[in-house]
Amino acid sequence: MARKLVDLSIPITNDIVSDPEVMRPQVTYSRHKETVGQIASFFPGLTAEDLPDGEGWAVEQVRLSTHNGTHMDAPWHFHSTTDQAGTSRAAPTIDEGPLEYFLQPGVKLDFRHFEDGYVATAADVEAELKRIGHELQPLDIVLVNTAAGAAYGDPNYIHKGCGMGEEATLYLTERGVKVVGTDAWSWDAPFSHTAKKWAETHDPKIIWEGHKAGRLREYYQIEKLTNLEALPADGFTLSCFPVKIAGASAGWIRAVAIFDS
Repeated sequence: MARKLVDLSIPITNDIVSDPEVMRPQVTYSRHKETVGQIASFFPGLTAEDLPDGEGWAVEQVRLSTHNGTHMDAPWHFHSTTDQAGTSRAAPTIDEGPLEYFLQPGVKLDFRHFEDGYVATAADVEAELKRIGHELQPLDIVLVNTAAGAAYGDPNYIHKGCGMGEEATLYLTERGVKVVGTDAWSWDAPFSHTAKKWAETHDPKIIWEGHKAGRLREYYQIEKLTNLEALPADGFTLSCFPVKIAGASAGWIRAVAIFDS
């Protein structure tokens, strides 16, 4: 059976701003001519003339957060505890996520028409599922295509797209969804927009409300996806296994949509 693979992951790079300045990753590249000494340290007496074309190896040093690049948040990121079958327990870290959650049928909600900073509701999710003719199944992976997707590479990327509120998040998790994702910087509305509302209302419930829904019902969350506009509403499988970092709040993923034909 033929398969088509669609890459949904952004690169980890110095060149494109996809995080606030204080959180940006840094990649330092060492080229082949620069690393002869590294190899020679293992073989006393070895010189550049002993190596083909006088070259060592290429190697990189990367300084980054577990929340740089396309990554998956674990429930531990949202809150120290979460609810499981009505019982509060310690929220799982990224290395504790069940593998079966991360290779499942995908569903895409097209929320590109919502203005930047809008907080999507349960009614919005229900209406979009009705429009695309999809009935949620347990373990479906739900991806949200926002206006942020088209803004990747723009310095204003972190301020773009709608967010998913507590109500919308719980609508999904109540129906057995364990993994969700967005092409925006955050599952929640951009902080710059929420901050304006906070200045007016000082309502603490609006702060990180989509994430904090994880303390009420466990779920995993992908952020900074790309290329979601290339996907149909459903009919694909998503592979999104996180890197296994002990005790961590998140792990990087290579998100790939798989189509069988």
